[in-house]
This record gives sequence, C-alpha cells and structure tokens, in this order.
Amino acid sequence: MVWWWLLPAALVAYGVWIFNRLIADRNLVAQGYADIDVQLKRRADLVPRLVEVVRAYAAYERATLEAVVALRTQAAQHAARDSKRGTHAERLQAEAQLGGALSRLLLLQENYPQLKADANFRDLADKLVEIEDHLQFARRFYNGAVKQYLTRLQTFPDLIVGRLFAFKPVAFFETEDRGAVEVRL
Repeated sequence: MVWWWLLPAALVAYGVWIFNRLIADRNLVAQGYADIDVQLKRRADLVPRLVEVVRAYAAYERATLEAVVALRTQAAQHAARDSKRGTHAERLQAEAQLGGALSRLLLLQENYPQLKADANFRDLADKLVEIEDHLQFARRFYNGAVKQYLTRLQTFPDLIVGRLFAFKPVAFFETEDRGAVEVRL
C-alpha cells in the first residue's frame, strides 16, 4: 500500500519535465531572435552609408531612396517598441519590407553604370549581401525554433502545462515575396 504515492510523484515529475522542455524551447526562440536582431542592427547601420553613395549618383531615384530611409526609420521605431513590449511580429514585418526596398536599391546599379563601378558602393553592396545571408541563416534558425515551440504548445500533454503556466505563442519571421529578380553584371 506504499505504492499509492508513486503515481502523483510520477505525474509531477512528468509535468516538471514538460515545463523544462517548454522553457528550453522558449529560450531557443529568444536566442534565434537575438541572432536576427544582431543582423538587423548591422543592416540598419549600413543603410545610411549605402543611401548616401547611391544619392550621389542617382539623383533621379529620389522616391526609392526616400522609401528606403522611411522604411529604415519605421523599422527602428518598431525595434524600440519591440524591446519594451516583447512582441516581435510588427518589427519582423517592417524589417521584411526594408529588405525588399534594399533589394530594389541595389538594382539601381543597372541604370547607373558609374555607380556599379564605384568601389565604395561595391564594398557596401557586398557587406549588405553578406548581412542578408547571415540574416537568412538566423531567420531559418529562428523559424525552426518557433516551429518546435509552437508544436509543443499545441500538442498533448504539453499544451496543458503550457496553458497552466501561460506560455505565449510567437510569430514566425516571414519575408515579403519579392519574386524572381534578375541581376546582370
């Protein structure tokens, strides 16, 4: 008759194990977001220099340059709000729009051969491509971590522990569809 306490103890131990898995998954999501944040900050620091170089050559492309600057400002505002609220969806959407605008900015070199020949522009464009590659890897890691975390929050018995301790779902980092882009060198 001493065995009656084993079932509740096993249930508590199983609940603790599930709770710890959810915490580990949530921390993995936070780590993935921090990696994305680093790359987004690197990109944000590069944008003003890139815009200035392009502005010197492409005076007629004022609308494109103004859109990039406006989207960078919007992304920075979302980043500031994001750190206070702890939500990421609006910031990730603003950053995806900025990425699309930067792609269009880099395509301006097709219309301005002298811009393409500028060493400073090439250096900045290469850095931007490198940052975008790192951002893509970070985004994949983050989205994988989010998928695992959300799957646990939606499956039994983890969903019971998740709801009991108010674990919140998080958003994926989705990019806007840019379609096929042809770049001629």
